[in-house]
Amino acid sequence: MAVKDLKIVGQPVKLRDLDTHVTGETVFYEDVRVPRLLHLKMHRSSYSHAKLLSIDTSAAQASPGVVLVLTHEDLPGKKVYNALVGAGVGPEDEPILAFDKVRWKGESVAAVIAETPEQADAAAAKVKVEYEELPAVFDVEEALKDGAPNVTAHWPNNHYIYPDDHKGAQVRFGDVEKAFAEADYIVEDSYQTQPIEQAPMETNGCIAVPEGDGRITVYSNTQALQFSLDTAAGILDMPANKLRFVGGTVGGGFGGKVDIMPEPITTLAALRTGRPVKFKYTRDEEMRVSSSRSAWRVYIKDGIMNDGRIIARKVTTYQDSGAYLRFSSYASMKHCGHMPGPYSIPNVWVDSVVVFTNRTPSNAMRGFGVMAGSFALEVQMDKIAETIGMDPWELRLINAYREGDMKSHLKPVEDAGMGETILSAAKLAGKELPANFQNMSSLDRKAG
Repeated sequence: MAVKDLKIVGQPVKLRDLDTHVTGETVFYEDVRVPRLLHLKMHRSSYSHAKLLSIDTSAAQASPGVVLVLTHEDLPGKKVYNALVGAGVGPEDEPILAFDKVRWKGESVAAVIAETPEQADAAAAKVKVEYEELPAVFDVEEALKDGAPNVTAHWPNNHYIYPDDHKGAQVRFGDVEKAFAEADYIVEDSYQTQPIEQAPMETNGCIAVPEGDGRITVYSNTQALQFSLDTAAGILDMPANKLRFVGGTVGGGFGGKVDIMPEPITTLAALRTGRPVKFKYTRDEEMRVSSSRSAWRVYIKDGIMNDGRIIARKVTTYQDSGAYLRFSSYASMKHCGHMPGPYSIPNVWVDSVVVFTNRTPSNAMRGFGVMAGSFALEVQMDKIAETIGMDPWELRLINAYREGDMKSHLKPVEDAGMGETILSAAKLAGKELPANFQNMSSLDRKAG
């Protein structure tokens, strides 16, 4: 493949839905207009970790405009959920409404449904909750130490256990310790990312509308429509064919709208009141309590030869899942498989550990699991180049995957284009490379 054959790199690409967005033709869930609409607001925990001793909703129920107040006692079916249970990933560990403990600041405790958003918000502030505050932990490595506060009963050691009894997702390829002993250079360092909020222009929300005969239509901006429907059916203890979920238009999501949090409780409120109910996150809620990209801590050790070949890579990473699992185990597996990067390294050892803390639960965000790894790896590549005195572009070209190379997770490389992508990026950046590097090919390691 020649640089000129690339269709995307360096080229502007028009979004398929751009025209309808800018002309106002796109229909969002908030465009739905229904009579007698009620509004739901949530009373949220003010503690990061505490026993929940009592919930008094009497003042909220007596507040002007209030139609209904819901707590965990009102849930007819399951009180906990995990969106991936239907795909065989569990367990269900996260309450819809807290009942024994709160495990992060902002966790949902009670839902207040009223005639206006302002009335619902005022009443939610009147819910009285008695807590017994507990020690909390916010650092992934502190959470793994003996004697650390236990975040959840599902995981007494504050880390996820994979079905094959591994503490973390794993890659084992070749013999890293032997390769380290043979390497001319050893380069190791640690890297860290922080939680990142997706901050969509349209916050999480939905409208649930009773249709008669016990059926409900839910208009939602979720990115996980089927997950949301299945989860709601389980929590409400009702057949899935009684629910109709309408969505597909997302006013910015980037992964942050796979939370599936608004739909089950809003649907329950509509069932209980017999009226349409809307639950929309405020901007403050979106920033504070919607799930973020998880924070990661990454330790990398590389063995390198004088000619720039990386012959060994050992990685240990810790993903901060927050208080509950959500999609973290999936993210960690993606992360683990990605950690060698787009480079052909004959000896690889990776452990990726999902850690529970008393932070806001994390979830998907644009390549979740991969982006934090890419950041750490590419900074590491620059550090290697500096350490061995090699141009960082040339270092990447030497190690880039070629067609047919075996990846560390035992999948051969197909449709390789890393070398051409680097060369195209170098050209756009005005980087002059030696002729032998300009002639390198992803189809032939000997080229150049």
